[in-house]
Amino acid sequence: MADVAVPATATATPAVAPARMLRAVGRALVTRLTQLVALLLVVSTALFFLLRLSGDAARVLAGENASPETIELVRAQYGLDRPLVVQYGVFVGQLLRLDFGTSLYNGQDALALVLERAPATLQMSALAVLVSALLAVPIGTWLGARSGGRARNVVTVLISCVQGVPGFVTGLLLIQVFAVWWGVLPSIAGSGWTSLPLPILTLTAFLVPQLIRVLAASTGEVMRQDYVRTAVANGAGRGTVVARHALPNALLGVTALLGSQFAALMSGAMLTEFIFAWPGLGLLLINSVTTLDFPLVQATVFVIAVLVFLVNLAMDIVFQVVDPRLRRRAA
Repeated sequence: MADVAVPATATATPAVAPARMLRAVGRALVTRLTQLVALLLVVSTALFFLLRLSGDAARVLAGENASPETIELVRAQYGLDRPLVVQYGVFVGQLLRLDFGTSLYNGQDALALVLERAPATLQMSALAVLVSALLAVPIGTWLGARSGGRARNVVTVLISCVQGVPGFVTGLLLIQVFAVWWGVLPSIAGSGWTSLPLPILTLTAFLVPQLIRVLAASTGEVMRQDYVRTAVANGAGRGTVVARHALPNALLGVTALLGSQFAALMSGAMLTEFIFAWPGLGLLLINSVTTLDFPLVQATVFVIAVLVFLVNLAMDIVFQVVDPRLRRRAA
């Protein structure tokens, strides 16, 4: 009996699939790195020219009553007397070496100062997102699983009211109640854990209403699907249906929103940091912009852009893990 020939593709397929996956991952990494370099170059260039157009740093450094001669000396000392094109060329050369120069006020390395403040912002943002998720998931799921009722209407009204209050107003109210009236928590950031609750609650009050609304809408939409109705008709309990069917599908949209909120907090928590004197990137950026400290502003924005990019990249990876449709598309 003649031997049956085995097609070459049958044995080659298992070896080709990993190779294709590795090539796809490599292309994705190259694309992401290219996007990051282009983003940093565009942001840094726009910021460079906007800062130079916003005011004269030499005049601010020299002081209000400084003579024209003193201002010119300060301008020459920091290279601000050169043509703008020459300054930009020097800036790009330093940017390629990740050298943002020294702060115009304290003489310390600008990038080192920014990296020293980054953990404080990351800590506050991560805790705020974690607390927001712990509050929003049960409330949003409960709202989405209920079709009506007085309790649901009351909670919905309360969420709308909280969402309409600006973040800085919430922060000031918390300071008035917990720091001024009751005196149980400090209003200014310190070294102890007691300085964490007020800024975290301020950010949580801003994040939670939107998370609850998205999760409630997603859960309600899933509860109206045919497979959920089939599970209920077959005798599955309401709690089981919500936990096994509705919540896992509804969490996909909430995960995306949490990622975008966390990325926004990297650059959008400035008012909260300013109110509570939190030693993070937001407070550093406000102070450096006020004093026209060009190197410090450029280093701060550079680090914030990198952090936002990394958060978005991490969320893409998370979606590849939790969403099987994206895994099949990548494969």
